[in-house]
Amino acid sequence: MSADLNKSPDEARTALIAGVGCYLLWGFLPLYFHLLSRLGVGSWEMIAHRTLWSAPWAFLAVLLARQAGQVAAVLRQPKTLLILACSTAAIFINWSIYVFAVNAGHVIETSLGYYINPLMNMAAGALLFRERITREGAIAIGLAAVGVAIQTAALGHVPIISLGVALSFCAYAILRKQVKADAQTGLFIECAYLAIPGLLYVLHLQSTGAGHFGAGASVTTLLLLAGPATVVPLALFAWSARRMPLSAMGFLQFIAPTIQFGVGVALGEAFTPMRALSFVFIWAGVAVFAYGAWKRARAVAA
Repeated sequence: MSADLNKSPDEARTALIAGVGCYLLWGFLPLYFHLLSRLGVGSWEMIAHRTLWSAPWAFLAVLLARQAGQVAAVLRQPKTLLILACSTAAIFINWSIYVFAVNAGHVIETSLGYYINPLMNMAAGALLFRERITREGAIAIGLAAVGVAIQTAALGHVPIISLGVALSFCAYAILRKQVKADAQTGLFIECAYLAIPGLLYVLHLQSTGAGHFGAGASVTTLLLLAGPATVVPLALFAWSARRMPLSAMGFLQFIAPTIQFGVGVALGEAFTPMRALSFVFIWAGVAVFAYGAWKRARAVAA
């Protein structure tokens, strides 16, 4: 049964708005880090503040979802805590690659990673969970593989940033699939794991005079916004995903990399004809993937 069969039109519309909103926020996120970089904030400091200020916002999400009891239950489950520690490492790697790539002028490469991520998830599902790959899915994965190969030729090396972004987020999704807890609960535990080293690094920077927190109203406000910039789109995603068909979320998830791609081009990143050709294959794979999702949705509705 699809996720929206028992939902009112108003709730379905609100879920759609929340879903679009989360992907819009993710799409324009490179501009946030680009602005911090122009104010002199380094990548590690950005990551530290992101991990630090995400924790209180994630706790607020837990309270709003009334999941404090679930958090307490998870804290008594060593196996779940271990899996969440592993997913924390995966998302930290993803955040680090992303922030460093954006600040180094590789937004287009990160967008490629998020384009191929759902296709990589599909392949991982088949390999690890014996999920069936449809004909459209196989074609989409094949087209994406060709796109990555062309991107390798265009760059002169394997697109490590794109693959790193996609692989780390795919690993995160696989690990979170094993956690029997709601999204807000898991996110809070992950943020709690990261908050302590984040706080220690921020205190180190401030004590040595290298930190930017308190150096001015603009930069301090932007650093504080690292929390909601991280947690709000995740909360919107979690809320909408529970109220929308997966096929609809499958369409929406390509909003973010499309905006990121546009941001990269607008920032003047190199976009050669060879790189354009690689994206043609990636976009073709995305189109086939979206068509497959639409066809499955029609079959369920019939």
